[in-house]
Amino acid sequence: MAAVVTLGFLAALEYASRSHGQAGPLTNQLRELVMPPDSGGMLYAALALTMLVLTWRQRWLTLAAAVGIDLAFLLVRWAAGTGTHGGHPFGNGALWALIGWAVIALTRRTGGERTLLLKGVALGLLLMAGRKTGDTWLFLTSQTRPTVLDEYVATADHALGNPSWLVGRLVTATGSVGFNILDTVYGQLAVAAVVVALYQLRHVAAERRFPRHHLVRTFLVIGLVGPAFYMIFPVVGPLFAFGSGTEHWAPIALWAPDIHAAGNWAVADIWPTTAPPLTTPHPIPFDGVTPRNCMPSLHTAWATAIFIHSRRGPRALRWAGTFWLIATLTATLGFGYHYGVDLIAGVVFTLTVEAGLRAYDAGWNRPALRTTAYGAMVFAALLLTYRYLPVPMAHHPWLAGPLLILAMLSVIHAYLRTAARLRPPAVPAQRQPGRGATVRPPVTSDVA
Repeated sequence: MAAVVTLGFLAALEYASRSHGQAGPLTNQLRELVMPPDSGGMLYAALALTMLVLTWRQRWLTLAAAVGIDLAFLLVRWAAGTGTHGGHPFGNGALWALIGWAVIALTRRTGGERTLLLKGVALGLLLMAGRKTGDTWLFLTSQTRPTVLDEYVATADHALGNPSWLVGRLVTATGSVGFNILDTVYGQLAVAAVVVALYQLRHVAAERRFPRHHLVRTFLVIGLVGPAFYMIFPVVGPLFAFGSGTEHWAPIALWAPDIHAAGNWAVADIWPTTAPPLTTPHPIPFDGVTPRNCMPSLHTAWATAIFIHSRRGPRALRWAGTFWLIATLTATLGFGYHYGVDLIAGVVFTLTVEAGLRAYDAGWNRPALRTTAYGAMVFAALLLTYRYLPVPMAHHPWLAGPLLILAMLSVIHAYLRTAARLRPPAVPAQRQPGRGATVRPPVTSDVA
């Protein structure tokens, strides 16, 4: 059923995208069977998730096959003189290897082994589809929302002291070194998520089952539900509405490679040097290229999810999760991609999704339901406040700013209480009768 719904959703996005003159997620994914992929690292990360259900021998053979196919593609392109044309020189082999395991699961496996292998393949395919779906959503927001609400959000952001302008000046002062570090963190968020997911799912091959809750589920739900709010609350971000433009913004190059600046549509070229003045906000017309992808900040949402799911890992993973969250928050503000209020909405959105998934796992018990409903209520209240009360917020920052922070903290507190109640009790390892091997109990969750 889930596979049918997913396929139907992708087909609907494909139709919507083609109605606006662009290929959709299905076409873009299929073309990577032959053409240079947009992200070879993403394809190998997806293959790594699938290989979690394989034995070590199968993993090495799969990796060798993927690399061998990539080398063959490189040789053919070199001989034909076609090059990569802006794509990555590797990644096709990972996609072919993943499809190969899908064929093996359907033709050579039965029962539980087939189900487990298909789940592993689906996990990898969903990660790839999530990337393509996100690109399509961004394109559709630029085509279907001719006006944006940046003036409302920028006005509300006065309650927090205009953090995007403050952090933007800080990042600018660090020079190219700081920029490149943050840019790497920002661009490789999905790879960081895969690292945490690999740790959480490390026992799948031995136990022949997936844990009840893991990061990949949260990541996919955020990516599926979050873009719907881009349509409801279209915002392009301070760099585009109040800055110089989009000439260095990679996602736009996917469907508009010749664009050089959306700054012609900006209200003013003042980011990050001068905070926007307090005026009566109104919707502003914007170009048909720049994505309306700010409210909520999904990069903040995903980084928050990585932070949450890394809490029960080893110290190095916990430190990495913390670093990725801080660096992502800094990048989203310092690059001018988001306003401060976007980040608050992103955190609340993530915790609501996490609570909802936990409620589903726990059979929709009262604490989990209450936390999910409360998070959804706070999230809706934030969006309504940003839209209809930005001027009072800006004129009373001493009240509105702390209230925004307290609203976010209240959701964090409710989530932590619910997570503590729903955390599965520790089960001691058991020894099999007559044997010396220790049997690890089934994993239900690696989440804090």
